[in-house]
Amino acid sequence: MMNAKLLKAIVFIAACACSTWASAHLGTEVGTPSTLGFWEGLLHPLTGLDHLAAMLAVGFWSALTARRLWTAPLAFAAMLLVGALLGLAGMDLPAVEPMIAASLLVLGLLVALRTELPTALAAALVGVFALFHGVAHGTEFAGSVQTWAPLAGMLLTTVMLHMAGLGLGLALRRRSLWTPRLAGAAVTLLGGVLLLQMV
Repeated sequence: MMNAKLLKAIVFIAACACSTWASAHLGTEVGTPSTLGFWEGLLHPLTGLDHLAAMLAVGFWSALTARRLWTAPLAFAAMLLVGALLGLAGMDLPAVEPMIAASLLVLGLLVALRTELPTALAAALVGVFALFHGVAHGTEFAGSVQTWAPLAGMLLTTVMLHMAGLGLGLALRRRSLWTPRLAGAAVTLLGGVLLLQMV
């Protein structure tokens, strides 16, 4: 069951992120919008440390704590697609970059503390964060001649990163107590650094 202090920390982090405006998206130069295709979409989640860490963390957290391992990763992938389609359509959400950084803070804490959440709440939480990640991707894909190609590549890599996180989490779930904590702390630290850069 989720600790009340952790829940308060998550709400506080999200509130801080919503009031901050800047760019946390790291290293996403994979081509000009008109030339983006399947290959560029495939590489896109790998070119931003923020997205890479979040997608790995979702799988890692699920492996450590969830009874239904695929619920959170599938929710993330589905809402990532929704967000990307919103971004492609020119729609924007407030504080996209701060929310991406906040997602790292929260996911890192969940991994480090091995926090178990009810299935629906876990899916909703990662789904909200994925929506913001998706909008960031979709905005960068806007102007591409064939939008389906980079979207398909991005989703494939997202699923592969979730699988990698799941694999790591399952391998370490019973073998190591501190490695998952250190991994979660590293993701949290990255999110904190990104948020501090926006202040």
